[in-house]
Amino acid sequence: MPDCILLCMRYFKLVKVFIVVCFVFVISSCKNETQTAKKSKENDVIEIYNFKELKPLLNRTDDNRIHVVNFWATWCAPCVKELPYFEELHTSNEDVEVVLVSLDFPDKFESQLIPFVKKRNLSPQVILLDDPNENEWIAEIDPSWQGALPATLIYSKDKRAFYAQSFTREDLLKEIEKFTKI
Repeated sequence: MPDCILLCMRYFKLVKVFIVVCFVFVISSCKNETQTAKKSKENDVIEIYNFKELKPLLNRTDDNRIHVVNFWATWCAPCVKELPYFEELHTSNEDVEVVLVSLDFPDKFESQLIPFVKKRNLSPQVILLDDPNENEWIAEIDPSWQGALPATLIYSKDKRAFYAQSFTREDLLKEIEKFTKI
């Protein structure tokens, strides 16, 4: 074989090896990212769900509790302002379960969301909803919801209401009272 052909064959073998090495590196980097998310999930109080995983929390009717699911984000001033009311509701009434569903950007999980929750010592369950198909799941939560924050779903066995608004402490307690008079 001519030297030129042998040289080309060696070159292509090297390129092939380089591509395989790059592929392995990319795959291992992805695995490390997943392990980091799992590690954070295990070490902190925030869980990361997609909508399919969140959906069962939006329609629990197997108990006699009032369920309050608040959709919020750390960058949303009205959301942050009303968080203490949900915290108070959660700690003062054992018949009410509060879940705080963060719609913060997933890439801000470590740098913003975890420190925010820790600093405020939030006691309700906090979930980061990481599902890019918001055009599908927003309408599933409530057909009237346009996706604006804050938003709150309150439901019990027999009643369900959705609020695309922020709450004052008094307004939130008034809405909860409607669920206790069923």
